[in-house]
Amino acid sequence: MAVPLIQQLRVGAYILKQKFKKNDRYPLVLMLEPLFRCNLACPGCGKIDYPKPILDRRLSVEECLDAVDECGAPMVSIPGGEPLIHKEIDQIVEGIVARKKFVYLCTNALLLKKKLDLFTPSPYLTFSIHLDGMRAEHDEAVDQEGVFDKAVEAIKEAVKRGFRVTVNCTLFNNAVPENVAEFFDHVSTLGVEGVTVSPGYAYERAPAQDHFLRRRDTKDLFRDVFRRGKDRNWVFNQSTLFLDFLAGNQEYNCTPWGNPTRNIFGWQRPCYLLGEGYANSFTELMASTEWDKYGTGRYEKCANCMVHCGFEPTAVVDTVSHPLKALKVWMRGVDTEKPMAPEISLKNQRPAEYVFEKQVGQFMGDVHESDGKSKEVSKAG
Repeated sequence: MAVPLIQQLRVGAYILKQKFKKNDRYPLVLMLEPLFRCNLACPGCGKIDYPKPILDRRLSVEECLDAVDECGAPMVSIPGGEPLIHKEIDQIVEGIVARKKFVYLCTNALLLKKKLDLFTPSPYLTFSIHLDGMRAEHDEAVDQEGVFDKAVEAIKEAVKRGFRVTVNCTLFNNAVPENVAEFFDHVSTLGVEGVTVSPGYAYERAPAQDHFLRRRDTKDLFRDVFRRGKDRNWVFNQSTLFLDFLAGNQEYNCTPWGNPTRNIFGWQRPCYLLGEGYANSFTELMASTEWDKYGTGRYEKCANCMVHCGFEPTAVVDTVSHPLKALKVWMRGVDTEKPMAPEISLKNQRPAEYVFEKQVGQFMGDVHESDGKSKEVSKAG
């Protein structure tokens, strides 16, 4: 596991503190989305399907840092969109680091090499570079040629300058195990701390709906991949129990409150992957969200989800609660041969609700109302 000791100790102490206070629901990672706009249009992405006025909106530095303070999680992930498009991203990162929070800036790296001078190497800052395979696979996944080469070039430059760097890899149903193994071998030569790997989530608004893995397919794929990695020098930036979960050896319920999301609309319910309403504050999100309505076996949209932002918090808490179990997996490796843990039954899940168009309409109305008030103030001035 590539996570530095200081980070493991801080997060472990935070979890033990929550247990001592008998808090059952608490955040581990704040998913901070300062914008939705991106300089790529990946077919599997469900984050960029908004009208231009919404894509043009940004969270301010103050709003971002207020969210960090309000949430209190020890780690902050900054996805998007593409965060490096934000003109004040360096100030946002600087403010989070000053709070001694561990920040992972997720980027496709197209702008990274040009913007590295804006940042200072720190044990609290990690660039998480999006790569979904070797050159052909990645450029196909992002629907643009040359992106893989630019990302690798940026990785090498960031590592050279002393930054913490990880690779963020998402696998879909077109993943070929031997190609994934080759990719992990290649990543091991780049000097990064490790790989964060996850199956893709079936965003309802993603242009390509036929590339997402079903739950059993995910487990079969990861078993095949991990089987090939028994004697290879792969390092993952994740808990061993989450990797064990991907291979079907643990059956976890997701922890949606473990990675709460703050974006341009507010605090997203119930998680980073599902936008089914928003709260005005973190306190309101935690207190008023009907958490028991979501998760595998409870909601149709969650049926095939095994994504790290939902299940890594569960695995991390399990690791702290059962360190010997985690140590056993770490020492022996992920078992790829034993019978899988029983699947969660889907027979009682409630049907999916489709609220995207309604929300966009409401958001656009708010945008127009805000613009109208701004023009009135301008005229009055």
